[in-house]
Amino acid sequence: MPSIHDLTTPALLLDPDALQRNIDCMSEALPGERLRPHVKAHKSTTIARRQYEAGHRRFCCATLREMEGMAMAGLGDDLLLANETLDARRLAALDARITVAVDSPATIAAAAKGGVREVLIDVNVGLPRCGCAPEEAGKLADRARRESLEVRGVMGYEGHVVGVAERDQRSDGCAKSMQLLVAAHADVGGEIISAGSSGTYDCNRWATEIQAGSYVLMDTAYAKLGLPFVQAFVVLATVVSVSDRYAVADCGLKALGMDHGNPAIEDAKVLFCSDEHVTFVPEDRPARVGDRIRVVPAHVDPTVAYHDRFHLVRGEEVLDDWMVDLRGW
Repeated sequence: MPSIHDLTTPALLLDPDALQRNIDCMSEALPGERLRPHVKAHKSTTIARRQYEAGHRRFCCATLREMEGMAMAGLGDDLLLANETLDARRLAALDARITVAVDSPATIAAAAKGGVREVLIDVNVGLPRCGCAPEEAGKLADRARRESLEVRGVMGYEGHVVGVAERDQRSDGCAKSMQLLVAAHADVGGEIISAGSSGTYDCNRWATEIQAGSYVLMDTAYAKLGLPFVQAFVVLATVVSVSDRYAVADCGLKALGMDHGNPAIEDAKVLFCSDEHVTFVPEDRPARVGDRIRVVPAHVDPTVAYHDRFHLVRGEEVLDDWMVDLRGW
């Protein structure tokens, strides 16, 4: 059986026991259709199948590639592209139930022209990204129906509050956002109010389904919130240089999502990352060239997207490889 010392670094390591613990924990909190797992966090149909087996038959996707890969894997019971697209024709031919987020006449027209039959009206609930103004949602729903589209309901993402450290403040911010979404839903109709994330899964009581993704693998940003999920993956790196003041490992900007800040290394202070390197100061014992270290990313989604596979490990033993088969566009 190979060990982590046989791997070329940087490499993604996945703890299957921690993964299953996170799936079970979320399934208990949000069983069945209360959770629509977001595959953008792990980009793996193998992990998605584990979520499917836990009773979650609806999934969120962020890209056309994710939608296509999930359908090809037989996981297309109910796929939501929680993102606007003008290239809906790629989706209509899939052997799956397809729903697309729309927030404008142009995206509605693209869905209809592309052959997509079902949509959610995407509503801006405070995050300055996609989504129509709440007061425009009803008009867009009417327009979609005139285009012979079925409007299943609304979606909105309270992304500006999901990382707030204080739970009461996070909960209050979520409530304000959901008031906007519920009001829009009253104008739109449909059975779905889709919202939420790993950061607000336990305080968003307004949404009919929660679009959580990061919980299954976790990262240091979400770990700060005191959620009941454990770190299930790390990036394995090799120490390649040592001085009397710091050490350097081969895991830098091209292997880590850095938009949430520096990664973490146990018993060390991370100074900075450059293209191929992480520079850190060991706090417990001196580092040696050749040491294998585990680097915990601050943001799971973009980190996973840099890699083509997970190596399943228990301790230092490599059990299997799972492809990151939903990456790319």
